[in-house]
Amino acid sequence: MRLDKYLKVSRLIKRRTVANEACDSERVSVNGRVVKASYDVKTGDIIEIRMGERTIKAEVLEVLEHALKNDAPLMYRIIE
Repeated sequence: MRLDKYLKVSRLIKRRTVANEACDSERVSVNGRVVKASYDVKTGDIIEIRMGERTIKAEVLEVLEHALKNDAPLMYRIIE
């Protein structure tokens, strides 16, 4: 699954267009590398999102095409 779609489906970022813009402006990295929105997300990847002062680091646990609101947090684990 594309990175921008994964960020939207998992609800780490609310809209796919916002996820796409974050990738284009190099604010999203996977496994320590800045990647484009077309990056293919795999289980075990570590995604880091920098939004202003805040940084979110999450490990991909599952890749689902569709997720209900209650199931979305099961797709990743926040790393402190």
